Amino acid sequence: MYFFDNIVDNIWEILLDFFELFLVVATIAIVFLYFYDKYIQRQHSLLINYPVIGRFRYLFEALREPLRQYFAEETFYDSKDKIDWVYTAAKDKPNYQSFSVSQPFGGSRFVIKHASNVLNNDEVDDDMSVVFGEDREHPFISKTPIIRSAMSDGALSPEAVRAFSLAGKNSDLTINTGEGALTSNHLFTLKPDIKNDKYLEIVKSTPLAEFAFKIGDKLFNRKIALKWYRNILLKGKTRNTYIYDTTSHVLFRVKWDAPLEAFPKKIPQSLPNMIFQMSSGLYGVRDKDGNFDEEKYQKVMRFCRMTEIKIAQGAKQTGGKLAGTKVTADIAYYRGVEEGKDIFSPNRFPYADTTEHLLDFVEKLQKLSGKPVGFKIVVSDAASVEELAQAILQRKKEGKNIPDFITVDSGEGGSATAPLELMESVGLTTNNALYLLDTIFKKYEIRHNIKIIASGKILTPDDAIITMCMGADAIGIARGFMMSGGCIRARMCSGFGSHVCPVGMATQDEKKRASYLVIKKGLEIGNYHKNLIKSMKVVLAVMGVKNISELEKSHLTFKNRNGEIFFDIDKYFHQKLHI
Repeated sequence: MYFFDNIVDNIWEILLDFFELFLVVATIAIVFLYFYDKYIQRQHSLLINYPVIGRFRYLFEALREPLRQYFAEETFYDSKDKIDWVYTAAKDKPNYQSFSVSQPFGGSRFVIKHASNVLNNDEVDDDMSVVFGEDREHPFISKTPIIRSAMSDGALSPEAVRAFSLAGKNSDLTINTGEGALTSNHLFTLKPDIKNDKYLEIVKSTPLAEFAFKIGDKLFNRKIALKWYRNILLKGKTRNTYIYDTTSHVLFRVKWDAPLEAFPKKIPQSLPNMIFQMSSGLYGVRDKDGNFDEEKYQKVMRFCRMTEIKIAQGAKQTGGKLAGTKVTADIAYYRGVEEGKDIFSPNRFPYADTTEHLLDFVEKLQKLSGKPVGFKIVVSDAASVEELAQAILQRKKEGKNIPDFITVDSGEGGSATAPLELMESVGLTTNNALYLLDTIFKKYEIRHNIKIIASGKILTPDDAIITMCMGADAIGIARGFMMSGGCIRARMCSGFGSHVCPVGMATQDEKKRASYLVIKKGLEIGNYHKNLIKSMKVVLAVMGVKNISELEKSHLTFKNRNGEIFFDIDKYFHQKLHI
């Protein structure tokens, strides 16, 4: 007993000594900081007048954003409940709310009309597919109306792109590549035929690489094992552009200089359905001089179902931006740019000087690929939509090709890297823009020829159903899929600040990326997609609607913040938009 008491006393004395040392060091540090702030630094007036204590201002400012989402009321979406729905759906847990919503809807909103005699869930059609480009040689049938909106490899980490590709393959989710080109990471699920796939660069294993892989896998984890394996087999900065195939145990990437005839004539079944996005930078389909490369485009389209030309996106009325900190050797390889330098794409798409010029280029891509082609816009004005509709109608009369789809995006920010002066100040919200596009295209009798994909602040099943009632044929979702993949909305995505994405999802920082769990997050992204579709069917049942093709504006009521009710939302919009 005495021995035990003696040990406790010794530990206590050590702790006291440590505490005393800590107080002395802290006091010296505070005194030094006081003199530094007061008499040496000349960057901050606040610290001259309030040395030491003035630093709490910068501390609280740094903590404000990370803590905002946990303690403040949700102001960007309708309620915090919507955010919680996404995370719960990703975990594939029951998504029921008790008592009431935690943050009631106080402003204007759409109300979904329920049927007098609702349907049972099994009476709702399981077929929720959407067909794009029915007149093309190779139409695209998206198995669900949900599309993961454009997010580029580069803006996202390689691991996040792989997780999305895995989710796309496993849950029939259609993936938009984003403007950063079709990369090796999009082909993460590809199962190469070592003997016959002449379009691939294939690196086979060696005894040393095998040994290192087994040791790394046994003692640590698969990620470390693959890192050792890749470093032994490959040299050079772009070794991470090779994908590891678990079946054949080889590393591979596309051999873009292989002849077009070597590329698969049909999209490999092991890949997810992908939409190739082409931006003003023409990344992934440009030659050494930065001009459009027709053959490279045809090669890319051997892996993708259709093409989306990016004219505008959210707050990006300017060209896309990628911080130099994100332009790694891999990203430079994919995009054909210089490593480590900021990428500022041109504001105007090079083949869209006029509306007719753009439509001609759409037709050119349709003929090169034999697949659906459309473009992404943000709407600010009814007159511009009228002009577009007139141009399309004229081409239709002349027997020329017209776009297979148009993606309309919300002007409400939504980009990780966009000028603040454009966010919220350029472009209409999704529902207003969608109403204009749908109404005006019907007026010119071209609506049935062109599918509309709508995106912007859509998170939950009711959001998707309301948007489809407003006229959308398919829904583009970015933020919801980001959150389902682990995003905590820290708002450190751009790469231009001093901090980076803390979960390794929207950064090229190797240490942060190493923590991202590709397989786990791929499963959770797929869960979110599956639960969206499942719950959309529940909403359809309550509406008495058997298939998404039956959705229309008459299924909605609108209540404004003054309490006025519009059972006919056409009357509301005609009064609001003055069209």
